[in-house]
Formats: sequence, C-alpha cells, structure tokens
Amino acid sequence: MQYTRESAIGRLLESYRTYYNITMFEEEQKPLTAICEFFERSEKYVLSRKANLWSTQCEEFIYLFDIEHLTKELFEKYRDFAYEDGMKRANIGPGHMYTYITPVFVCDTCDEDAAAALKRCRIYKSFHFSLHGWMDFHAAVLEVMRDNRITTNRAGKCVGKIMKNVLFQMKKKRRRFL
Repeated sequence: MQYTRESAIGRLLESYRTYYNITMFEEEQKPLTAICEFFERSEKYVLSRKANLWSTQCEEFIYLFDIEHLTKELFEKYRDFAYEDGMKRANIGPGHMYTYITPVFVCDTCDEDAAAALKRCRIYKSFHFSLHGWMDFHAAVLEVMRDNRITTNRAGKCVGKIMKNVLFQMKKKRRRFL
C-alpha cells in the first residue's frame, strides 16, 4: 500500500491512540504534528501498599514530524528539539526505570547524509549510575515516496518493527478450530 505523509501519520496516530496520551499541534507548529506520551508505573508490595518492596516508572515520548524533504540540517535541528523537550518532560528520580525519546520523521524523501546521520545517532544517558534509570534515544524516518522505506538508528530497531506492523499488516484470516 502506498501512503501519503498525511495518511501514514493518521495510521500511526490511530495505533498510538490506545496506549499514548496524544497532543496534536496546529499548522503554526509545523513540522511537529503530535507528541505522544506513555507513562507506566509498576510496584510490588507485601500485605498492604504501605509495605512497598519496589516501584518503577517508565516513560516514552514520541515526536511525529511531517517534513516534505528531510535534510541533515533539519534532522539535527529536530533531533535536538526532541531531546531537549523530552528531557524536560522526564521525571528522573528514585523509582525511575527508563525514558525513551523517539522522534519519528514522516517525509516524502530523505537525503542520504540525513539517513546516515540518523543511523549514527546514539544518545544514551544513565542517571546516578543507573540507580535512577536511564534514557535512550530512538529515531526513525519513513520515506513515503521511496516505497515506504523505514530507516532507524540502532536503538530504534523496535520502533521500525512496530511501524512496519502498523503500516503494512495484512488482515490475516483467522482459523477456527473445533
């Protein structure tokens, strides 16, 4: 299936809507289309909640960018924006396990040097020797004019798999066993 930028973003937002808090942006905020926030808290206690053995907090921030042609300069500009904004949103402290900051660029075409910069992008940070968790930076680009090619950095491989499942899943026939 061939997507346009708008239809690909719509399909991604539709799948994120179940698990993420989505903030949409108007035309004046372009190319940033939406920020999707995911928060999870887990804990283990004995007999009552006051006897807490451990607790963890996990966060993920996805930044959806709608760009006609992605250049290296635009990638670096919006990579830095996503990193700075994601670090402001992160709740680092005791009980924090991880924060994933993920810019997703949906574009018609992408320069080869921008794709190379995205693949080389590696931002990782641990807080208090990982006692207060860590932050990992995932990045992905979807080129709709190049047969919906998805490129990710090494940490963003999971994002690429999710995008492939969301965008290219075929409705499978369910077998009924008697």
